[in-house]
Amino acid sequence: MTVLMRGRDGWTQPLAVAAWTASATPAERTLLASLRGPVLDLGCGPGRLVVALGELGIPALGVDASAHAVDQARARGATALRHSVFDALPGEGRWHSVLLLDGNVGIGGAPVDLLRRVARLLSGDGRAVVEAAPPGAGSWTGEARLERDDEISGWFPWARVAADDLARVAAAAGLRLAGWHVTAGRWFARLGRVVA
Repeated sequence: MTVLMRGRDGWTQPLAVAAWTASATPAERTLLASLRGPVLDLGCGPGRLVVALGELGIPALGVDASAHAVDQARARGATALRHSVFDALPGEGRWHSVLLLDGNVGIGGAPVDLLRRVARLLSGDGRAVVEAAPPGAGSWTGEARLERDDEISGWFPWARVAADDLARVAAAAGLRLAGWHVTAGRWFARLGRVVA
């Protein structure tokens, strides 16, 4: 089953739906094992990362706007809530780690606003882990839709942030780049709050 994301300007990107419904990969598990809990996974989908965190003994909560995704996550044993990431969430300002993986930095189509939201969720010494597109991939904001065979979603706001743009976007949101974890062709930034 191939699912494409298509931008209104015509670009397309195949989505790794099978990977999102599978268990966390060894590379993802290594990244997750380095996190301090509690962990908040924004856009958790079917909960594979929340499940993996639980298996590692790290307390975690998943959040997703899709009822179907939250049902899948709960069926796998993940603790998950159906909310927008912009809704009031439990533990605001007390999360040691907040995840935006699998392209979820695109949620809402306004990465600076989303990262400002993440900054408010983090504890003072907390870290966000944000997956960026590889350097040179180009950043983009606009509207996109999902396409699978004859099924086409409505347009929704979305964004892509390339690794070479992430420090600038994070700084505009009050976060600083604390380092990169690059593995299996994926780019994960660690972001911390800027202390005045």
